[in-house]
Amino acid sequence: MSAGTYAPRPGAAPLPRMIAAQAAFETKMLLRNGEQLLLTVVIPSLLLVLFSTVDIVDTGDGEAVDFLAPGVLALAVMSTAFTGQAIATGFERRYGVLKRLGASPLPRWALMCAKTLSVLVTEVLQIVLLTVIAFALGWSPHGNPLSVLLLLVLGTAAFSGLGLLMAGTLRAEATLAAANLVFLLLLVGGGVIVPLDRFPGAVASALALLPISALSDGLRDVLQNGAGMPWGDLGILSVWALLGLGAAARLFRWE
Repeated sequence: MSAGTYAPRPGAAPLPRMIAAQAAFETKMLLRNGEQLLLTVVIPSLLLVLFSTVDIVDTGDGEAVDFLAPGVLALAVMSTAFTGQAIATGFERRYGVLKRLGASPLPRWALMCAKTLSVLVTEVLQIVLLTVIAFALGWSPHGNPLSVLLLLVLGTAAFSGLGLLMAGTLRAEATLAAANLVFLLLLVGGGVIVPLDRFPGAVASALALLPISALSDGLRDVLQNGAGMPWGDLGILSVWALLGLGAAARLFRWE
């Protein structure tokens, strides 16, 4: 039998191709999930339209949409990278999907890379949609796009780490309840809709250290006020990203 009988030779695909294929699959599953779309697309869009057109919350001087749009962008990042990813990964772990994928030719770290790519693709779609809606409502952003990009990337890293940590350590039902509860609490107390200066001084100072507050305030400083690089907010997000991703890598259980 000649050496060229079997062509092409059976075996695993190149690693980049496997990661790309898994990321595409994860993205399709996310976009086909009605509950996930409600959380990641519908709720942020409705909040942006409602609070920009109806005078419910005092957002200070200027147009309400100029204050709300950065906060809703931060909320969109949190809904996808933290809440959606935590719930989906938690149930994949419960049903043994992660265990089976972990035994495939795709390395476990590559699977996490694919999930991260899926989150980033979804966030791009969210940001495009919310930006179009905000412009239609009269939004006039300012600032350096590089600052915005750094904030979004670090915010994604921070929330992804926390979401994977929750999904990899709690039961799926507990993850579902906790992730939704955290989403609601941070929506109210994370500076997304209600300015942090509306809270008592000590409470506002504590809330400002949360990743959603750092992301929303950083985006608002850049996009609404035209500020330079928000080093303080970037520092807070970096700490959360390191802690979350480090703890997730150490404590994540695949079964």
